[in-house]
Amino acid sequence: MSESVPGLAPEVFASVEAPVSPPQALEEVEFVQLLTPEGERVEHPDYSFALDDDVVKSFYRDMTLVRRIDTEATALQRQGELGLWASLLGQEAAQIGSARALNKKDMVFPTYREHGVAWCQGVDPLRLLGLFRGVDQGGWDPKDNNFHLYTIVIGAQTLHATGYAMGQQRDHAIGDAEDGEATIAYFGDGASSQGDVNEAFIWASVFNAPVVFFCQNNQWAISEPIDRQTRIPLYQRAAGFGFPGVRVDGNDVLATYAVTQQALKRAREGSGPTLIEAYTYRMGAHTTSDDPTKYRLNEDLEHWKLKDPIERVHAYLSRHAGVEHDFFDQVDAEADKIAAELRAGCLALPDPELTDFFQHVYVEETPQLAEQRDQFTAYAASFEGEG
Repeated sequence: MSESVPGLAPEVFASVEAPVSPPQALEEVEFVQLLTPEGERVEHPDYSFALDDDVVKSFYRDMTLVRRIDTEATALQRQGELGLWASLLGQEAAQIGSARALNKKDMVFPTYREHGVAWCQGVDPLRLLGLFRGVDQGGWDPKDNNFHLYTIVIGAQTLHATGYAMGQQRDHAIGDAEDGEATIAYFGDGASSQGDVNEAFIWASVFNAPVVFFCQNNQWAISEPIDRQTRIPLYQRAAGFGFPGVRVDGNDVLATYAVTQQALKRAREGSGPTLIEAYTYRMGAHTTSDDPTKYRLNEDLEHWKLKDPIERVHAYLSRHAGVEHDFFDQVDAEADKIAAELRAGCLALPDPELTDFFQHVYVEETPQLAEQRDQFTAYAASFEGEG
């Protein structure tokens, strides 16, 4: 191949075509873990989960309901009712564990896959479907639930989050580990290669902003594996920017809660940013427009099914916490009820008027905008009666 292109040595093509490094096997990864895939509680020297089993049951309920919402949304897209859907399948523990560590004053900056975090913050799942159905722009008020709008531009929300955290700092809203304020920014492993993310790291570090960077490393940035994003574990990048980084088992809801809680306390008390790498796996497609069978092995998927975040909590509750089958049956029934209501609500969402988007550009309408609206209205009216 190289011989057909003058001036380029064979090693140039070898470096491009070959993976940067072989994928790291799960067994070789070191992370914070408090609940094994078999449902056994384990100790860690730096982190612990001291809450009772009722809280663990609530985590199980959260994850089960969110997975059912995700499954229903995927079905709706396949049936033509949504334009697109970004599944969180396999990442429920990372999202529920981290979100349940937030207090009422903390602010969340999500990507477009944080359906579990949205659930914990009280955002109606139907609002999420409105965005993916194309009938609104994700128009919930971030102040209502301390949950900002979904961000489609990869990594941009990390800069927004850092700026907001600097505002919390200047408003003197930090200084108390329990009652202070902090910000958390969610992003994926692919976003870690974006300039916005690295710039956010710099600003957060230099200004000691009270922000937690929560990276859900699900191993794949669409079709690009993690070894195309980094030569070292992602959490180690934090050291180069001057703040702590920690890797947690992203399929362990207890460990994710404990690690995020400690990072948020650190931010609230004024000790600055933390990078959390939640090591997990995207069990489904990147979005419903993606076909993961084209670029990853089925064996990898089967391997990660054994690490399922919900099944390990189910195993713990049933084997070690004495939880009866009735509890699990009730959660499943609740999940089905929510899914049915979500489907009915989605189908009933009204289509917007075409001129609605002119109403949300400026606080006060400008003459130029009014002119554009009138021109568009006249243009749209010219099609009436045709066909």
